[in-house]
Amino acid sequence: MIQTGGDSDGISKIRTFAPCGDNGGCDWVETTTDLQLGRWYASNQQLPDGTQAVIGGRNAFTVEYVPANGRGQTELQLLIDTNSAQYDNLYPFVHLLPNNDLFIFANKDSILFNWQTNTVVKNLPTLAGGPRNYPSAGSSVMLPLTAADNYEGVEVLVCGGAAEGAYNNPTAQYDALNTCGRINPLAGTPRWATETMPQRRTMGDMILVPTGGVIIINGASKGSQGWGFASDPVYTPVLYSPGAAAGRRFQTLAGSGIPRMYHSTANLLADGRILVAGSNTHQFYTFNGEFPTELRIEAFSPPYLGGDRPELAVGGALGYGDAFTATVTYGGDLNGGNIDLTLASAPFVTHSYAMGQRLLWLGVTAPVAAGAGKYTVDATAPPSSTIAPAGYYMLFAVANGVPSYASWVKVG
Repeated sequence: MIQTGGDSDGISKIRTFAPCGDNGGCDWVETTTDLQLGRWYASNQQLPDGTQAVIGGRNAFTVEYVPANGRGQTELQLLIDTNSAQYDNLYPFVHLLPNNDLFIFANKDSILFNWQTNTVVKNLPTLAGGPRNYPSAGSSVMLPLTAADNYEGVEVLVCGGAAEGAYNNPTAQYDALNTCGRINPLAGTPRWATETMPQRRTMGDMILVPTGGVIIINGASKGSQGWGFASDPVYTPVLYSPGAAAGRRFQTLAGSGIPRMYHSTANLLADGRILVAGSNTHQFYTFNGEFPTELRIEAFSPPYLGGDRPELAVGGALGYGDAFTATVTYGGDLNGGNIDLTLASAPFVTHSYAMGQRLLWLGVTAPVAAGAGKYTVDATAPPSSTIAPAGYYMLFAVANGVPSYASWVKVG
């Protein structure tokens, strides 16, 4: 694991962590090489060559690479132009696209960026509505890529955010945004399509789930990020189904009784649930008042966990383009349907954004019955590190819309 930047004395640091055995003894180690520019509230994206891009941060308007390998910083005009009186360009949304460009979104604007030549390929249209990045705190995902079109089709979804000036005027408690924008950034003429969420939401976490949907969870319907700057928690998550018809993509799900606002997180677990933790709207741990520091964690079970669950057996390592066979045990009736395999990354989640998150529908053949409720499914691993940067992923089998427990696989 590699972590970069932070606050105060750690703003330029690069730290690594190598796991160790059951006897312990491992810890974070600060490298002797620092970032070229101190970065607080920056975003990181792993690249196909194994390095990572580190983009933006407070009063940091450049991209640099870790390890640098001789590369310097490159100024991004996008970050300069979107730096409002209350920033609104921090933790920029960054997605590695299947053509190897980076999609970079800050405030309300976005670009396609060629990280190999350090040039802007295209300026994309402005997304209507208020600001979407920290401290206004919308969120974003790249929708799942699929082998059915050779992983070439791509869309980006940006949801939620805060009203203009909400951070600089917290006593006003302006309504949060209730819209999402969806765009194909590689289209000949890219355009945003706007959709309306069931609730207004700032500080929502967007999590890609193994069935191909997006769960939006946590957040508030008034204010922005900041110490005590939000109110009216949003207790109910929603499921966004990308393949459904426009106007029918949102489903409101079962709610929690625990407010999850500033400094909350959500992560996909290998059993298909969503781990939800955090919420501290104060500078320090504070256990009194309207929204005390929250130390309880919860696991949210999405509705797709309600049916017969398949069981997946597969090897632990996949090379790019490898053909492999998965064995799936399933007690339900397939009714002639397929068993799909989806591959989910393990992103780092902070401040309502999951860095490096991606989900792939792998190429599979029709399941072949092997007796005793077992099926074999022939599949093909992702073709390259542009589609799936090397590392550990969760591999799910999905039968009749219900995912298995994941098998961890090392890709690349």
